[in-house]
Amino acid sequence: MNPPRRTLLLVPSLLAALLLMLHLVLPGAAWSQKYGGILKTMTRANPVGLSPHETASADTTWVMSPVYSNLVWFDYFIPRETPDTIRTELAESWAWNAERTALTFRLRPGVRFHDGHPFTSADVKHTFDTVRGRGKYRLKLNPSKLLYFNVEEIVTDGDHAVTFKLKRPQPSLLTMLAGGRSPIYAAHVDPNKMRTTALGTGPFRLKEFSPDKRLVMEKNPAFFIKGRPYLDGIEYAIIKDKATQNAALQAKQIEAAYPGHTTRPDYENLKAANVGLEFVEMVSNGTSNIIINTQKPPFNNLRLRQAVNLALERASFAKTVYQGGSAAGSAMVPAPFGAWGLTKEQLARLPGYGNREEGRARARELLAAEGYGPDKPLRVKVSTRNLVNYTKPAAWVAGELKAVGIEAEIEHIDTGLWYSTVARRVFQLGVNATAVPVDDPDAQFYENFKCYSERNYSDYCNPEVEQLYDQQSVEPNFEKRRQLVQQIDIRLQEEVARPYLGYNMYYYGHYPHVKNWVPHSSSYNAWRMSEVWLDR
Repeated sequence: MNPPRRTLLLVPSLLAALLLMLHLVLPGAAWSQKYGGILKTMTRANPVGLSPHETASADTTWVMSPVYSNLVWFDYFIPRETPDTIRTELAESWAWNAERTALTFRLRPGVRFHDGHPFTSADVKHTFDTVRGRGKYRLKLNPSKLLYFNVEEIVTDGDHAVTFKLKRPQPSLLTMLAGGRSPIYAAHVDPNKMRTTALGTGPFRLKEFSPDKRLVMEKNPAFFIKGRPYLDGIEYAIIKDKATQNAALQAKQIEAAYPGHTTRPDYENLKAANVGLEFVEMVSNGTSNIIINTQKPPFNNLRLRQAVNLALERASFAKTVYQGGSAAGSAMVPAPFGAWGLTKEQLARLPGYGNREEGRARARELLAAEGYGPDKPLRVKVSTRNLVNYTKPAAWVAGELKAVGIEAEIEHIDTGLWYSTVARRVFQLGVNATAVPVDDPDAQFYENFKCYSERNYSDYCNPEVEQLYDQQSVEPNFEKRRQLVQQIDIRLQEEVARPYLGYNMYYYGHYPHVKNWVPHSSSYNAWRMSEVWLDR
């Protein structure tokens, strides 16, 4: 059965009751949602394929979330996602067995895909057998495969029940199934076709995709939630230049910005323009970080990786690159924004988070020990994606490295080639942006730090630390698990598995007539769009 909501989660209901009382007192006020209209929004680039299961990019999940549905989904109206905010979607209910090694879902009857084909348990099995590499089809890219490594078997019971059987207990499975990268695909369609088209059960259908121009959704009249969606459609303008994006917002050609668009500098500029935009401030689970090719010279040398890490002072990054719109953090979203992350005091003791001059001096010592110095600088190539929220951090990184005697050449890679470049490990250092699917240790550790994971771009591999991943994963007690998670996090930073520069603060911009616009801490998980309506 679904877990009961905690007392805290009653707040939206209490607020709704208060609004109803005000409506009774002020009967002339207009409170009801309006149907109709096309939401004009944008995206920063062509999606890296249309298949959410074949990319880790929020560029895809942002535009494709309205097409699909999950078994379970995070409550739209609660921005900070936790296990307590998980709600049913294609499932009507869920239940664990006594040993917590089997998770059974009862499915909604009468749901159909956009082509009219009925949704059944076979589609659930097909989707996650494919992601696990156990199905009829193989995905070209499969960044989420390791999220489900603990699933032994998926068993159907008729058309409307399906059970995930696990090798061992794993409380996080339900959380990962609720993430934006876990939609259900149709079993009657080759999933590889989803790279260029889209077929789901969601509130909107893909109507048009014109690369470099726009992506258009239309309302699904057969959506399984009665009365949704409110919108007739959504139009995503594809605008690659940041100045053009801001101009379109100011001219009201765009009514709401995409996740990650409005960093602190953009927020200050748009606010100063005084065009009536509203902003929702949020520390996201998106990070700026450094991926390091640990398997090839020169950075198969731990001391050289440590020198790079010590050169990158995080407080300077937040101030210089994002004008204060970045929060220091490490592998897990930092406290108090996330449930598992390190505290400010713990972060301050990590290399690169403390005194800047002390860090630089130690970096020079490590370089000198390896034979590098003023007469023989370490020369490296820093690769990054050719988008402004990548290139600005890359320029800062090059400057910080130069201060300790590392000469960095910046390589700008076309956004469409970036993920294949890092997947093939064709880089030395990379300035990257990464967001984990959900704020959960299993999603982070197994996807980004497990040996041989497709998304472990640095190829960091420590079997001893991997044992700790499994230890925390089975721990049912939250406080004990958090202590283990923090130990692992500190270890990853000390071994320079993937240096984190900061967690991005976004100022989600939209005009007041765009109602029920509720950004979440995760840029993957909020954008089904079924609740959004236009008051115009």
